[in-house]
Amino acid sequence: MTIRALRRGLLVLCLVSATAEAQTLPLPGGLVDLRSEEGARLLEESDAREAFLPLSITFVTQKNHAYCGVASIVMVLNALQLPAPAMPENSPYRSFTQDNVLDEETDRILPREVLAKQGMTLDQLGALLAARPLEVEVHHAADADLVAFRDAARDHLARKGHFVIVNYLRKAIGQELGGHISPLAAYDAESDRFLILDVSRYKYPPVWVAASDLFDAMNTTDADNQNKTRGYVLIRGATTH
Repeated sequence: MTIRALRRGLLVLCLVSATAEAQTLPLPGGLVDLRSEEGARLLEESDAREAFLPLSITFVTQKNHAYCGVASIVMVLNALQLPAPAMPENSPYRSFTQDNVLDEETDRILPREVLAKQGMTLDQLGALLAARPLEVEVHHAADADLVAFRDAARDHLARKGHFVIVNYLRKAIGQELGGHISPLAAYDAESDRFLILDVSRYKYPPVWVAASDLFDAMNTTDADNQNKTRGYVLIRGATTH
């Protein structure tokens, strides 16, 4: 088997495992479904996709409407293989879950009762990640621009142990309703598109979105965050270079 054929097989395997969900909502014209022929081609030809495999292995569906940020954090922590809490239901094995990643320490940043009512903001997402042994950069869209976002996100997605989580307004990319959080998994330079591994897999599949559209969706104000704009978080392990 050639390297190209092996790579294609691995990508197809990941596509199947990452998108095995119930029927999802129709996508607007500007988005490309990862499960489509075009979506698979974009992944195979993408320039920066080091995050795809580790995130696919740890891909989870948010457990409720408020937990998109929690699910995204769990995926990244597991992808980085950080020391994880015990899982009583699966003793003696350990892994981060949406049930054990929150504790008394995280409550000091974002109380669970507040999270359950309104989810989390970009700054709260960054603070929760920074409470772990990680190097974290929070960027509000208003303080950056499309070029800075594209360059930083592409660089992270091309490097092992580096991840990007985005906070954006769904309506701005033609999807339903409000603010959302999910990790990015790849970037394709030819189409200038990023792949969002949408953690609300019951609602939308992973999609390729134009970089400019994604940035515009992040460059929207969040009333729960003092009307600051949404944005993105750059993450890497504290010992990753």
